[in-house]
Amino acid sequence: MRLLTRTRFKVVPSGSTFTKTQSTAPPIASGSSSRCVSFPPESSGLGNSRPLFVFEELVKATNGFSSQNLLGEGGFGSVYKGYLPDGRDVAVKQLKIGGGQGEREFKAEVEIISRIHHRHLVSLVGYCISETQRLLIYDYVPNNTLHFHLHGRPALDWATRVKIAAGAARGLAYLHEDCHPRIIHRDIKSSNILLDNNFEAKVSDFGLAKLALDTNTHVTTRVMGTFGYMAPEYASSGKLTDKSDVFSYGVVLLELITGREPVDASQPSGEESLVEWARPLLNHALENEEFESLADPRLEKNYIESEMFQMIEAAAVCVRHSAAKRPRMGQVVRAFDTLAITDLTNGMRVGESELFNSAQQSEEIRLFRRMAFGSQNYSTDSFSLST
Repeated sequence: MRLLTRTRFKVVPSGSTFTKTQSTAPPIASGSSSRCVSFPPESSGLGNSRPLFVFEELVKATNGFSSQNLLGEGGFGSVYKGYLPDGRDVAVKQLKIGGGQGEREFKAEVEIISRIHHRHLVSLVGYCISETQRLLIYDYVPNNTLHFHLHGRPALDWATRVKIAAGAARGLAYLHEDCHPRIIHRDIKSSNILLDNNFEAKVSDFGLAKLALDTNTHVTTRVMGTFGYMAPEYASSGKLTDKSDVFSYGVVLLELITGREPVDASQPSGEESLVEWARPLLNHALENEEFESLADPRLEKNYIESEMFQMIEAAAVCVRHSAAKRPRMGQVVRAFDTLAITDLTNGMRVGESELFNSAQQSEEIRLFRRMAFGSQNYSTDSFSLST
């Protein structure tokens, strides 16, 4: 078994500028009646929150939902940067789901999301309900998305990639294992991982798939996700578990390792899918400790081999065909804890709310490696993680 050395994450200052996505989407009208709620300071962590948003304030904050304020568009709606009178920057998401859902049901789901706060999740500040519109107001995260930085120039350095992978894992593990009710994201991808100016990862859009499905009753069996990231069992049958998110996270790891898009039509026939192209290379890299065929050439071999080895281990096991043979996100977090010791919680390891059990972690890491190397004699259900 390979002995991995412990290193520390390096915080890389941001030197990049934010580029807005251009769109011809029309602004929404401001004439409909509405009732908007902002969450109190102790909930949002922002301080000085006003007790009530009105729809017209959001129109003013986003300059009439101007294309100049458009940050991006996704499956759930358009996102606009907003400036509140108290000086806060926010991101206002105009949901596509419309007003078909009852106000009580919508508020119940949003209030669940609003109670979720973690350093690696984007916090919800407030929401707006009108006759035909549903809007969510989030903390503004200033440094664009992982997709923007990973597939652009200059190339992300290796230490930053590892840091982002670990942060996203912690945010996702929190949703799966520390939230009640637990939340399955359904659309984990590099464009849903936002970055702050220190390149700390913050997972966005959690809970929105449930809102959209609850709203449109005629599409309750519709598979929601992004091609190239969806787990095979979810894409084929619509069967959804937390292991579906694990697969999608594994695809993000492959992006970080290789620098390739999840689906790339410019690649040779049969190699368009990142996952299927990478599968044999993952096995080769783990068996021979040879990483050049997988590593992003833009890294120019500037990576720590022990970290690359474990990133590949994590990716290999997360994208297994069988959902039962994928790890839970808490196990992935523990695997990253062997890469670095980070002081994010005043000395307590991130993801651990109880006393650290080194024997348990060692056994979990051994299981994790057996999974990566293809052993079939295990089940992740035999472990009870306290993350």
